[in-house]
Amino acid sequence: MRRLHALALLLVFAALGLAQPLPRGAEAFHTEKLAAIKPRMQRFVDEKQIPGAVTMVVQGGKVAHLEAVGLANLETKTPMRTDTIFQIMSMTKPITGVGIMLLMEEGKLSLSDPVERHLPEFRNQWMVESREGDTRMTLKRPSRKITILDLMTHTSGMAGFMPEGITDFMRTMDRPLSEAVAAYAQVPLQFEPGARWMYSNMGIDTLGRIIEVCSGARYEDFLAERLFQPLGMKDSFFFPMKETAAKRERIAMVYRRTDDGLVRSSSEILGGDPAKYREGARYPGPSFGLFSTAEDLAVFSQMMLNGGTLHGKRYLSAETVKLMRTLQNGHMEPSGHNPGQGFGLTWTVAKDARFSVLHRPVGTFGHGGAFGTDYWIDLEHQMVGIFMTGVANSQRYEEKALSQIAVTALKD
Repeated sequence: MRRLHALALLLVFAALGLAQPLPRGAEAFHTEKLAAIKPRMQRFVDEKQIPGAVTMVVQGGKVAHLEAVGLANLETKTPMRTDTIFQIMSMTKPITGVGIMLLMEEGKLSLSDPVERHLPEFRNQWMVESREGDTRMTLKRPSRKITILDLMTHTSGMAGFMPEGITDFMRTMDRPLSEAVAAYAQVPLQFEPGARWMYSNMGIDTLGRIIEVCSGARYEDFLAERLFQPLGMKDSFFFPMKETAAKRERIAMVYRRTDDGLVRSSSEILGGDPAKYREGARYPGPSFGLFSTAEDLAVFSQMMLNGGTLHGKRYLSAETVKLMRTLQNGHMEPSGHNPGQGFGLTWTVAKDARFSVLHRPVGTFGHGGAFGTDYWIDLEHQMVGIFMTGVANSQRYEEKALSQIAVTALKD
């Protein structure tokens, strides 16, 4: 009977053109220790640190843990489900990076290419030489042109803030990618390309525009056709208003922590009021715009852990995956948001013991999101960890607890 059920599932997935789901199994863990994840997350909910969460652990290519606790919407009392859809924010960045690498493997671009080769609006950029207060600056030409590699590692010098005149843009998202990136090109670089690390949404969004120019397709369509559909990421998308009402009903709301508990976020956050589902948006947001589920991200992460393959299909070469997860800026300080963290190509990378205290060994790669989400790929333990919630000012204690419990639950 089980074999017939498995065969039926495979036929359904084949008919839909989707990849197989990841198999289940928790043989590598002490199950009683792994079972501690759910009550620990429920405690965070009870303490009003988070409205709810979905947690997932994959080890050896098998799902060892997938649980939901709390609520996706506090006002409507909608329960959190394992297929709840979240705004994953900056977890989008490595997916954009994979889009760039797909085009690199086809010879349509090189990481060493000057950005202006693909986007002429980046010609003759200026750089800030000095500042006098908040209103006066001296400009000069940078010593070299910014490259795609610079964008991938957040070392281009592109600013982390929005240009004058479109400061509300990251909330309204009401301009096309081409128009926004043309405006970004006019913002002076903050330092010499390659000299420092500075996190830049504008830089990653510029990569999204390069994907459009080099592929001849809209950024969001390219990723859907080349990644989401082949991998079976059926709940990953950029524009909720183009999806079904049933999918919109599965989207978790976003909250912020206060002394009095959790309060619904509104139009002040990235992407605007979550209850309006980005109505009127034209900008996909290659640095932060994706909606997805834990299971979709697990499939994507497992492909990366496998060195570019999943269910017998190759998406990226093993060498390309290795390049993406290799530390590129370890000599810089800072080289990431946290001590012991650096960057590969759009992925964060644990570079030394300062980060491994979170039970993410050196070489672990991943990315977090602004609303408290996180995913990481642990090469040493062949493990993927995923934490999903919706808190705009999260303290991130929850995903740290998840990684610590998961690693320490492994059998010797």
